[in-house]
Amino acid sequence: MSAEFGEITLQTERLLLRPWRASDAESLYKYASDPRVGPIAGWPVHTSVENSREIIRNVLSAEGNFAVVLKETDEAVGSIGLMIGEASNLELPTGEAEIGYWIGVPLWGRGLIPEAVCELIRYAFEERGIETLWCGYFDGNDKSRRVGEKCGFRYVRSEEKYWPLIDKTVVQHITRLISSNYFI
Repeated sequence: MSAEFGEITLQTERLLLRPWRASDAESLYKYASDPRVGPIAGWPVHTSVENSREIIRNVLSAEGNFAVVLKETDEAVGSIGLMIGEASNLELPTGEAEIGYWIGVPLWGRGLIPEAVCELIRYAFEERGIETLWCGYFDGNDKSRRVGEKCGFRYVRSEEKYWPLIDKTVVQHITRLISSNYFI
């Protein structure tokens, strides 16, 4: 079995996926204060650097959350998380997990989040022994849908659900990737 989440850093060609640090608060605010990011992912726009620092401390420091960091600049530009079993928003059993992700607007369209998601998929299946991965996206979030499709997730169902963090009822589309369909 590999190290626990808090001790690991995953790497791709261009990225490090590492635990969030309090020192990431300014870059988190820089990207999470853009209204095009949070609400479509289910969370409110960040209002200050201190708000971002508090979110790192109370939300992003949870097991399974990683800062998406550009190797070339060492800047945290997004977030990715693996929520196993009960930690998921989808009420999953222990051997299953949900992946969530976002990246700052200036980095959209560069293939960075698919790169990060593919690495987290590898980690989940090969090192954590997860059997099934799930990923949800809100209706209209075509960028998130395309990331999932590129990484092998397939549509399963849609459901209307109240999302308290943004105080809104949304249609969430649920996709799935099964470990037996994952090819190294």
